[in-house]
Amino acid sequence: MTTHFPVSVADVVALVTQSAAEGRRLYPVSTGLNWGYGASQPPVAGCEIVNLSRMNNILNAERISASAPVAVIEPGVTQGQLQEFLARYCPSLTFNVTGSARDTSIIGNSLDRGVGYLGPRCEDLFGLEVVLGTGQVIQTGFRRLGEGSPLAHCHPHGLGPMLDGLFFQSNMGIVTSACFRLVPRRPVQVALSMRLRQPQSLAAFIDELSVMKREGLLPTVAHVGNRLRTQSTLEHGISLYLRQECGRQGEALVRETRQALEFMAPTEWSGLSSVSGSAAQVRVAVNEIRGRLKKLAHVVLVDEQRLALGLRMFNAARAWRPARIRAAALCAAIPLHGLATGVPTDAAIENLLWMFDCSELPARELEASNCGLLYINPAFPMDGVLVVSVIRQMTAAAASFGHKLYVTINIETPSALVAVTNLLFDRSSTEQCERAHRCADDLWRVIRSRGLEVYRARVDMMANVAGPVDSAYWATLRSIKAALDPASIIAPGRYASER
Repeated sequence: MTTHFPVSVADVVALVTQSAAEGRRLYPVSTGLNWGYGASQPPVAGCEIVNLSRMNNILNAERISASAPVAVIEPGVTQGQLQEFLARYCPSLTFNVTGSARDTSIIGNSLDRGVGYLGPRCEDLFGLEVVLGTGQVIQTGFRRLGEGSPLAHCHPHGLGPMLDGLFFQSNMGIVTSACFRLVPRRPVQVALSMRLRQPQSLAAFIDELSVMKREGLLPTVAHVGNRLRTQSTLEHGISLYLRQECGRQGEALVRETRQALEFMAPTEWSGLSSVSGSAAQVRVAVNEIRGRLKKLAHVVLVDEQRLALGLRMFNAARAWRPARIRAAALCAAIPLHGLATGVPTDAAIENLLWMFDCSELPARELEASNCGLLYINPAFPMDGVLVVSVIRQMTAAAASFGHKLYVTINIETPSALVAVTNLLFDRSSTEQCERAHRCADDLWRVIRSRGLEVYRARVDMMANVAGPVDSAYWATLRSIKAALDPASIIAPGRYASER
């Protein structure tokens, strides 16, 4: 499969123009690390890959400041790159990070409506620069006035129809840069670890978190994960500490890793969110949240200072098994806590590599491992009873295929939430691959049977996204596609816009 690596907008224009003349089809990816959704695999055969990872400039680097908190970035800019830039040149600013690896593209994830720790990433992106299938370059919003306009990088809406939405989850054009919102660091930022007291209270717990989200008491995303999810993100870090710092091996290592996991996830469901502001604001918010949740969950306040102090204390006493187990748990939790403060980490991907005996590979090489990963992510209204019912049905369906379901429920917006669910399997086994895809298809049928839909689709789902109920919707998209890309040069089949 041919792969192109443009380094400029002019390169992309030339590639699109030449492909149109020669009848070639292009599939753009940012860094190609869209794991669990197809990575850089095109949705249809016969495409050439346009890998935009070498377009990795922060175009307004010298103008970013606390009073101008917007980064104009290209598709190859990763969340690790942006975090390092801000830490060095503008430490008063941070941004909405995701739990994926450091080398994942900010634009790529945002365009596919990924969810960060502060909220939906699609809300952070505006002022797009796009190469259409005609070779024409357009800018959306007030960026159309030119980069020198005082409005270009600050006003997200512009004048007239907002075109930005056309290029999210679509094949309407190739996005070559965009404005990305940054956020100020607050004086105090703490994480709230919430352990559900009784599993049967999950629906009530989700409903109470939803109320607090609507009221603004929980301004960030609240994550509610099942024990499998929590343990899967911590196990590698725990094991690594016990091996490297304590010399544990064999049965002792397995036993103490399990004990540390039980310490961190003693109940079937646990939640994580964050609160920031002045010391007084945080104190009032934490007290209110604790009061609201006291009958449903045990709420523990966590911050960098507490984690560091706890790790120092327990590490110093690691010859004593209870201290060793706690030190291992805290060591594994520290990089995950950093996500809430704007520091991306490879910890989750490293854990997957470790589970499949590929710890020697860097996180960005996940596709080179035997780790098979499939996401099936439903969107929900804020209805705890419905969410619990569907998740139970999905869990049972996965079990019928011999699979465990890893689940995180994200209280994403004031009016809706999403669930991030996935399957893991050995890609080196043909039988496991086929069974996992059959299971994923069945989970999608479960979701749709309840009148719901996924909010992100894998490439292997694209041909079946459109249905007769919404045929007018997709017909309209096909008409827009024909105007913007008459020769259908860019990613045919993406989200069924060319059926």
